[in-house]
Amino acid sequence: MVKAEIFEVGPRDGLQNEAGVIGVAEKVALVDCLSRAGFARIEAASFVSPKWVPQMASSGEVMAGITPAPGVGYWALTPNLKGYERARAAGCDGVAVFAAATEGFSRANLNCSVAESLERFAPVMAAAVADGLPVRGYVSVVTDCPFEGEVDPGAVARVAGALRAMGCTEVSLGETLGRGLPERVDAMLAAVLGEVEAGQLAGHFHNTSGRALDNIEVALARGLRIFDAAVGGLGGCPYAPGAAGNVATEAVAERLAALGYDTGLDMDVVAEAAQMARAMRQQ
Repeated sequence: MVKAEIFEVGPRDGLQNEAGVIGVAEKVALVDCLSRAGFARIEAASFVSPKWVPQMASSGEVMAGITPAPGVGYWALTPNLKGYERARAAGCDGVAVFAAATEGFSRANLNCSVAESLERFAPVMAAAVADGLPVRGYVSVVTDCPFEGEVDPGAVARVAGALRAMGCTEVSLGETLGRGLPERVDAMLAAVLGEVEAGQLAGHFHNTSGRALDNIEVALARGLRIFDAAVGGLGGCPYAPGAAGNVATEAVAERLAALGYDTGLDMDVVAEAAQMARAMRQQ
């Protein structure tokens, strides 16, 4: 059976979009449950300004509260050197930086141009290399942008290539709005694969239009074997209020298994975590 990895992002990319206040104990319990499910990597924290992402203000407490499981890496989002230093102090095993494929999205979300965002990552990359920590690079809006419409695949390829050249060990391609059609995802991947090898790419597909699993199949055909997902479908798309956001981990695992891929996950434990996640959404 061919191996495929699900990179669990629910505790970070999922919970950061939930409106209700979720306590540290609940977050810790979710991460600990996920730790028993067989994930190689869990994105458990985000060291960004609590002014912008209040749900993630307790990330340091969450990292201090979890029970690390052997063989599981705990990752965090770090937009700048200050965030990186907090993640390092919290004991994270890897960090992620985030960029966008369009100027409009970059300015709206990062308050700077794409080029400026990449420049900001340089100190983070240098520190991570010195500390021996891997860095993941996210690229947002890889097919559709709320400000610029359809995204040029070449623009995605340039940003992905830049992140890889800076030292990112992996680049996650974010179909942020969940509107990407399989044929356009395929065109985007064809362009990106000219800059970054398939083994260094991950697919991050939102399910707003119900096409995430179809897009994962397109990515599989292009050689990708790593996919981001959020247990219980945690999170939502800020540009499509009320719509589904992150594709659910359990759905991705089931589709991959049906296609003959081994994720190494204990689906009973994943189901337990999904139930916890759904309860959080109802708060």
